[in-house]
Amino acid sequence: MGKLSNRNIAVLAANGFEESELTSPVQRLKEEGATVHIISLASGKIQGMKNDREWTVEIDVDKVVTEANADDYQGLLIPGGVLNPDSLRKDEDALAFVKAFFEAGKPVAAICHGPQVLISAGVVEGRNLTSTKTIKIDLVNAGAEWEDSEVVVDQGLVTSRSPDDLPAFNDKIVEEFAEGVHDGQHA
Repeated sequence: MGKLSNRNIAVLAANGFEESELTSPVQRLKEEGATVHIISLASGKIQGMKNDREWTVEIDVDKVVTEANADDYQGLLIPGGVLNPDSLRKDEDALAFVKAFFEAGKPVAAICHGPQVLISAGVVEGRNLTSTKTIKIDLVNAGAEWEDSEVVVDQGLVTSRSPDDLPAFNDKIVEEFAEGVHDGQHA
């Protein structure tokens, strides 16, 4: 029995996710006993990238976002990559899915470019977080307090900068997902 036994975690991803930013956290979540579902914009498979340059692994999609319900999950993970969040942030169903986690006070984790989805969902204003430096100004302009740290936690919102930060990120997502609902987590 791991720290996340009896917990269902949603991973919202699309083609172009950064391979390690999906596979490493998913492996850790499963090691801790979580059931993990890959939620995407279409059924079938999604393909990862390495260093935003070369296509890599294909991952089976468990549910299409239009069929997924945030009530069925105790946490949400959004991996980075350049293409992945760009696809997700323009999909209204994906944004509604993300926002539902914040409205319910559930923990949400995003790494690298993943917080771009949070900007489009309108949930970063007044929040402390980090990301890849290339989207720092976007987050600041959306009202977030940005800091250059390997992992930042703000009332159930866990963010990290890059694959180099995955060990710290993975530890914190396990901790926050195990804690469950956070009163300070809000949309």
